[in-house]
Amino acid sequence: MASENIYRLISIDEYAVTPKYMQLSNSIVKSIEERKIEKGYLLPSINDLSFELDISRDTAEKAYRHLKKLGVIGSVPGKGYFIAKTDIKQPIKIFLLFNKLSTHKKIMYDAFVESIGDDAVIDFYIYNNDFSLFRKLLMNKRDDYTNFVIIPHFLEGGENAHEVINTIPKEKLLLLDQMIPGVNGNFAAVYEDFEKDIYDALEQAVEKLSRYQTIKIIFPEYTYHPKQILEGFYRFCNQYAFNYEVVPNVNNTAISEGDVFISLMENDLVLLIEKIIETKLEVGKQIGVISYNETPLKKIILNGITTISTDFYLMGEKAAQLIREKSTAHVAAPFYLTLRESL
Repeated sequence: MASENIYRLISIDEYAVTPKYMQLSNSIVKSIEERKIEKGYLLPSINDLSFELDISRDTAEKAYRHLKKLGVIGSVPGKGYFIAKTDIKQPIKIFLLFNKLSTHKKIMYDAFVESIGDDAVIDFYIYNNDFSLFRKLLMNKRDDYTNFVIIPHFLEGGENAHEVINTIPKEKLLLLDQMIPGVNGNFAAVYEDFEKDIYDALEQAVEKLSRYQTIKIIFPEYTYHPKQILEGFYRFCNQYAFNYEVVPNVNNTAISEGDVFISLMENDLVLLIEKIIETKLEVGKQIGVISYNETPLKKIILNGITTISTDFYLMGEKAAQLIREKSTAHVAAPFYLTLRESL
């Protein structure tokens, strides 16, 4: 019969987005690495794990299947599961912290997980653009992580983010998506250059844009989007003599012939499309639409929505590469204009 001590070694973090079966697997591997569990150690049954940890039977079974695939545990019919080997090498342990998990962030996550390899342990957290939760998660972090991959976007309070981030040893830090002023030392980064990116993308579309009278960017007052986007937008409009307007709330703006809208948020895009449909204006001729961040649906909606977007798959892939190479390089992610019928 398995010792009850095993349950003291298993940690299930309700804040983590990491699947519980992976948290269970990682806890057992960590206990082996710390020599708290020896070869031949008899593990609890799937039913006992499910009961004692208050997890589903499927979760417990999935954890054991994963550990068997790694060769960590074995099983004997009628006797149960046991530790089959203790010479485990999992040198990469990653604290992965995203501001949210949208469609494009999931693309980035999937690319990162796929590229980092099976020998890496990832604890995945989401703080929903809340600086207080961001700080809590990082200040309560374990000390055994080899890498911290952080996307720093906040609705408010982010002016102090650099102080929290600077508590992380820089050789372990990788900033993803956005650079933060005040973060010092040699650290890795895969980032968007928000001011330059929107300027360059709009410049590529200048011929199409010239058919419209006013460019309107939907930029809510309460948003996590960097102000550098507006700076690039202003610079473009002034350089090419376009009339322009910043719209804080799409519900309160008029839809007029000759307008072209740039929408940053998916929810705002839906509201904008609904308002355009009510006007019966022809999209791509009488009114234009540009959306931030490429997603598969935007190839179809309104016969295709023009997008300006970074390559999220490449960002995740490149972040994994920098960790593998132990590099502290700063890599600017490419940014693309995809012209479709909406412009």
